[in-house]
Amino acid sequence: MARPDEPRETEFPLLKDDSAPDVSEKQAVIAREPVSKAKDEAAPRVSLAGRLVEPDPEPVAVPARRLKLQTRRDFLLYGAGAAAAIAGFWSVLPEETQNRLGAHTTANPRKERFLNRSLTFDDDVAQALYSPNRLLPTYSKSQITPNLINNYNGATPDSDYLDDWELTVLGLASGKVEKIGIGDLLKRFAHHEQVTRLVCVEGWSAIAWWGGLRFADLLQAYPPQPGARWARLDSSVNLDADGNPDPYYVSIDLPTARHPQTLLATHHNGNPLEVEHGAPLRLIAPMKLGLKNIKAITKITYTLLEPADYWNERGYSKYDGL
Repeated sequence: MARPDEPRETEFPLLKDDSAPDVSEKQAVIAREPVSKAKDEAAPRVSLAGRLVEPDPEPVAVPARRLKLQTRRDFLLYGAGAAAAIAGFWSVLPEETQNRLGAHTTANPRKERFLNRSLTFDDDVAQALYSPNRLLPTYSKSQITPNLINNYNGATPDSDYLDDWELTVLGLASGKVEKIGIGDLLKRFAHHEQVTRLVCVEGWSAIAWWGGLRFADLLQAYPPQPGARWARLDSSVNLDADGNPDPYYVSIDLPTARHPQTLLATHHNGNPLEVEHGAPLRLIAPMKLGLKNIKAITKITYTLLEPADYWNERGYSKYDGL
């Protein structure tokens, strides 16, 4: 047993300086080791540092005829693929575009249906993901975006229409045409408030504080005709900045209208709506893009089939769900 003051041997004793051969001796050992040619070609070499080194590539001779045939074959395959892609692209172009490019084609209803389904695929996904029980995020009043953008295409409407404004409701189960003043709406229906985000298709968003009646409450008080699935909302807004007639209207599906966060807003920031933000009544549906949140509503019409929509007729989505 070693005394405490005696040095102990380490578990891995160090080699003495003279026990390690120098580099030249290692090279000599490797050079003298017999290695077969086949083994040397198949196995990777080992460097002096102990790392694997890839073997040198072995050149392969390819006949010139074979290279020419392969090049010709690739050219034909890639050319055929490009021609097929061009033909496929041409086949799905609308007839109007084909005619502008010099072709004389007739309408193909099947192709039109295919194109429409392709263009509305995102609408189908958004509609499938919709849930009446899923609420959008709400915010505190301290998070309200100051100076909410007034998006009237450069022209705020004149306030003259407010004096004799009334809401016309059509397509009811009763068969009647109802006309409701703003005072009746404020008295008859419960007032709800929410601070939600408005998202614009132009790329901006804003958090705003809204108040008004739930669209679902209006639907309950004035039930739509049996089988109705849509509503068309018309506005007193004229989108033409030069004063030419250009009325605004949108479509909205009734499941979205019945969502608890879909409001027919009468107030903004605790005060009655101003003309800049859709007085006296506007739609607030935070699960839809801003272009669906129509201002200055004058008429609501319930329909069985999806009605016309201003921006959809100009190439935008129909559903516009987030």
